[in-house]
Amino acid sequence: MPSRHLLASTARSALFAWAVSLAMPAHAFSDDEARKAILDLRTTVNALRDQLGAAQRTILDQSNRLDQLQGENAQLRGQTEEALNQLNTIQLTQKDYYADLDKRLKKFEPQQTTVDGVEGVVQPGENDAFNAALKQFRDGNYKAATGAFSDFIRKYPQSPYQPTAHYWLGNAYYAQRDYAKSTAELNGVVKNYPTHPRAPEALLSIANNQADQNQKSAERQTLQRVISQYPGTPAAQNAQERLSKLR
Repeated sequence: MPSRHLLASTARSALFAWAVSLAMPAHAFSDDEARKAILDLRTTVNALRDQLGAAQRTILDQSNRLDQLQGENAQLRGQTEEALNQLNTIQLTQKDYYADLDKRLKKFEPQQTTVDGVEGVVQPGENDAFNAALKQFRDGNYKAATGAFSDFIRKYPQSPYQPTAHYWLGNAYYAQRDYAKSTAELNGVVKNYPTHPRAPEALLSIANNQADQNQKSAERQTLQRVISQYPGTPAAQNAQERLSKLR
């Protein structure tokens, strides 16, 4: 298809040639020659007019085609942007999916954690089982808490929750006034985990058992043991205050 500039240039050249022919010096013509010249001129003008019209139509067609191409380009640009947005949405969805999947899978893997200031590795289900037992205790369901802590201790013998579980089991027995089992559990914490943060609290809880049974001499000895064995701890400070009031 001829370009817009080429057709316009052709039309201008033809018109220039016609104008030059009119400007040439005149000389004598016969009537036949004059008529022939006029007819030839008319033919030339008509041909130029037809060429100019064809050029104008071509230019108009090209202009329309250009507008059509620009519209198609804008449509394609819009489709491309929409496709990019959809791709971005899919990528974000996949990212969220894999993050959620990774989070779910981690529930089935051993996890490093800190229990009462002591680091350890917990197995899948340990946290939930311990927290469920502790919730029973805090809700005042001491019998249910006793069973839950006992099950936990049997099921997870290597758990870093073991000292804490025994401590709360001892307190659950205490809440049910089962002083013998309570003291046995609490003594186990002190004997098996003497450096654990719950050990001085366990000794103080044993003193509570003895106080409830009016065993003042044993209570005094236990409180003194807390002070000597765990000096500087909140439990030792509590024991010192209780000793000053004990008669």
